Amino acid sequence: MEETIINRVNQSGLIQLDLETMRKPGDRLFFDLAPLLFMGLALKEKDYRDFLSGNDWSVYKDKHIAIGCSADAIIPTWAYMLAASYLNPVAHTIVFGSLADLEKTLYLAQIEELNAADFQDTRIVIKGCSKEAVPTDAYVALMQKLQPVAKSIFFGEPCSTVPLFKKPAQPKNNS
Repeated sequence: MEETIINRVNQSGLIQLDLETMRKPGDRLFFDLAPLLFMGLALKEKDYRDFLSGNDWSVYKDKHIAIGCSADAIIPTWAYMLAASYLNPVAHTIVFGSLADLEKTLYLAQIEELNAADFQDTRIVIKGCSKEAVPTDAYVALMQKLQPVAKSIFFGEPCSTVPLFKKPAQPKNNS
């Protein structure tokens, strides 16, 4: 007699979401203003403008860019805006902050594009283990997006989950 293996996870009707698969493709770069500081302390506007106008911006083509300063210096807001004005024609994405801030922004944009209606009254497992780091902000945003429509939401792997949300049962109408 042949024994049949039954995949109960597949039969459970659970939808598994892996945030790692939602990672926006493309290179990420940090445009650091620190090397452009005079004596490591301040930007000299003329030198800064000269650098920006003479820089080869093609290296940023279609890349995701975070603009920031790794040095402990006070940088005027216009300096970040001016760098962004040179990056706008070539970069795919530009954010102010660190590479971690950039990653959060990219994930949040992907989550925003999800159609919540596709998850109406479903049982969802949000995968917890990833090869690439997924910002915690992305998990929180996904929860916020899906909770209003999902029947239930779990975290982890289908074989070992942590329940996060279960829609309250609707009272039966006896009329």
